[in-house]
Amino acid sequence: SATPEGRGPAPGRAGGARRLRAILGAAGLGAAGRLRVGHLLPLVWVFHYREGLSWDGGPREFNWHPVLVITGFVFIQGIAIIVYRLPWTWKCSKLLMKFIHAGLNTIAMILAIVSMVAVFEYHNARNIPNMYSLHSWIGLTAVIFYSLQLFLGFAVFLLPFAPVPLRAALMPIHVYSGLTVFATVIATALMGITEKLIFSLKNPAYSASPPEATFVNCLGLLLVIFGALILWMASRSHWKRPPEENRRLLAASQKKGA
Repeated sequence: SATPEGRGPAPGRAGGARRLRAILGAAGLGAAGRLRVGHLLPLVWVFHYREGLSWDGGPREFNWHPVLVITGFVFIQGIAIIVYRLPWTWKCSKLLMKFIHAGLNTIAMILAIVSMVAVFEYHNARNIPNMYSLHSWIGLTAVIFYSLQLFLGFAVFLLPFAPVPLRAALMPIHVYSGLTVFATVIATALMGITEKLIFSLKNPAYSASPPEATFVNCLGLLLVIFGALILWMASRSHWKRPPEENRRLLAASQKKGA
């Protein structure tokens, strides 16, 4: 805030703003690091324990399902949720960040659809029934609601046709439904990887805690930690993108401190 004489931000508050940005930036880098790890661990699982990837109607085609769900539907969607809240994006135009947010969500949606095609083709090739488990019911529900969320986000918040009062009224619903879908996806992924281990591990069984079971359990813990971090960042006011005036003050304080 300005001093009574209007000479710019108070030094103590400017320093506090810089320290807050440094702390938030470090936490944001931690989230990005978890994203890179999240890309690698599903690939390590399927290549080291599950024969790799292919598109032949066999088990290697099924392996695309967990890889694409975890990479796209969990980690890319998570980054899309907090892209407005990463401190190094606060100086970017809001329109640019809207396009990045929409683009990441679109990529996540495409990967989720491809993952579903893979599992349906695998089931059909092996005469395995589709849509019989709770995992499949909740997963398909999450995909349907995510697609609706994406469509309404494009129509209301990205395209310049919706009136401002409508955007303001729908924004809390958009945020709440987005976080609900994200949490549901993580729960569904945990159900899915557990189901896969129970069905696949026979000798030794899942209950004997073989190395693959331990590895995938650790992957599940990572999903929970990542999800908790995203939900925490999305629900705390100090991670919220500052208004235009605050961003100008932050920029001015940085120039004075340089």
